[in-house]
Amino acid sequence: MTDAKKDEAEANGKLKRKAYERELARLHVEFVKLQLWTVHKGLRVCIVFEGRDGAGKGGTIKAMTERVSPRVFRVVALPAPTEREKSQMYAQRYIPHLPAAGEVVIFDRSWYNRAGVERVMGFCTEEEVKRFLQMIPGVEKAIVDDGIILLKYWLEVGPEEQTRRLESRIDDGRKIWKLSDMDLKSYSRWFDYSRARDEMFVATDTSWAPWYVVHSDNKRRARLNVLSHVLGKIPYEELPHAKVKLPKRQHRGDYKELDYPFRVIPEVF
Repeated sequence: MTDAKKDEAEANGKLKRKAYERELARLHVEFVKLQLWTVHKGLRVCIVFEGRDGAGKGGTIKAMTERVSPRVFRVVALPAPTEREKSQMYAQRYIPHLPAAGEVVIFDRSWYNRAGVERVMGFCTEEEVKRFLQMIPGVEKAIVDDGIILLKYWLEVGPEEQTRRLESRIDDGRKIWKLSDMDLKSYSRWFDYSRARDEMFVATDTSWAPWYVVHSDNKRRARLNVLSHVLGKIPYEELPHAKVKLPKRQHRGDYKELDYPFRVIPEVF
């Protein structure tokens, strides 16, 4: 961000909305270029988002994907595993969702559930966690060695800001769905999550699949920083394209509007 744009920041460190929206619009243009390049070159990109509850994963993913095609940028947010999936090798149910040529797959939480929420909330044993932490670097190396670009982001929010965000969901009809029973149970276990996160980093931060940490107390800055970082980690070029000009519409000819009692919705606005 240029010095001029930094000057538009408020005294408390937050970006003014106009500055944020201008920079986001610029990044959206670059993501469209990345999308076209990904399809053209048949790239396979996998982006993993993890982090504490309320850290802003969903908002960051939305900012990344709102101007690109969902057929290219595909978001995967798996529900709790079925009984059959529980009996599989742990990473097995994630493998089918990895990208094919010309795709960017974004995991809104991923196989790292095992190292985080499943461990802290007692949904797996410590032995299962140990096996996972030993196994997953090898799985990720196989992914990368096969030519998939793998990026892993951890969004970190402070305890006070997390409290503010979760409390804001309680009385907001637009956000109440984001506050599950699991979120409430997890909220009190801040340091259990901290210990689980630290051990996960030590075991799975590798040269072929490193973790990138994003401090997200300031949502706008965090989103812009993530989008900029993703663009910097995936080599792409702007493809040449002809100037678009709309063709002339055909003549009406003998067409007449259909006289039919369509059910038109009422105008309430």
